[in-house]
Amino acid sequence: MAQDRSTADEFTGPLKRLLLAILVLALTGIFLLWRIDSPRVERFRAQVVDAVVPNMDWAMAPVTGAVNILRDFQSYQKIYEQNQELRRELRQMTAWKEAALQLEQENARLRDLNNVQIDPRLTYITGVVLADSGSPFRQTVLINVGGRDGIVDGWATMDGIGLVGRVSGVGANTSRVVLLTDPASRIPVEIQPSGQRALVVGDNTAAPPVDFLENPDQVRAGDRILTSGDGEVFPPGLLVGSVAEDPGGRLRVRLAADYERLEFLRVLRDHGARRVSAPSALILPQELPDAGITDAEDSPEDESSGDG
Repeated sequence: MAQDRSTADEFTGPLKRLLLAILVLALTGIFLLWRIDSPRVERFRAQVVDAVVPNMDWAMAPVTGAVNILRDFQSYQKIYEQNQELRRELRQMTAWKEAALQLEQENARLRDLNNVQIDPRLTYITGVVLADSGSPFRQTVLINVGGRDGIVDGWATMDGIGLVGRVSGVGANTSRVVLLTDPASRIPVEIQPSGQRALVVGDNTAAPPVDFLENPDQVRAGDRILTSGDGEVFPPGLLVGSVAEDPGGRLRVRLAADYERLEFLRVLRDHGARRVSAPSALILPQELPDAGITDAEDSPEDESSGDG
């Protein structure tokens, strides 16, 4: 066995050296052939290339496939990065859209405030609603204007369309507004076009009833309701709402103010109205002067004395 192996090595060694020498000579010949600058050699090289290269596509297929896979992977990576960037931009645009909608709503409310036609003798100041303290027993809101802005108890407040309520409680920087829907609210109004006088009485509902109406037969659904100015409670001519009828046949007020979105309130500076020294005076009527009471009480006695 050892002799056979040595014999095989004796033949294999020279054969390898011979093949290596032939390969080196062939490569050297090809190199020299490619370096010769001759028209004939150039034509020969072109013929060799035309004959060999088209038949080598199978050898280049793996390389071409690997290059294509690498390019596809890079393309997918770029698409993924672009997708993540688009997602971030979409989230930002969603936040911007929400902010734009809020600004649009505030802008619309401010435009409404500017479009309200009020008595030119009345000046006003606009405040932002800070809090809503609505409860089953009280309907009020807090605004960010107060004594430092010259706010006085008793002044009327409006939103962009109609009357909202009246200031009842003034601090240095804030004021509390009692809404028309508050159970303690009593507002003297005039119904047009009939001219009927009545009271809008808050009952903690979105549509307060109309009470103490002089002649209900002259009032129809849809009639406008304005403040009458009686008792110097409110300046006359402020829009309250329109007449509506509930299923029970009772007349109510469809308020013009949007109580579901009270964002800004206009406080009317009514310098000609009386100032309220106590918040209870917004609700309870003032006591009659002593002279009037004395006259009313003394008149029967005078008559009896005269008869006597």
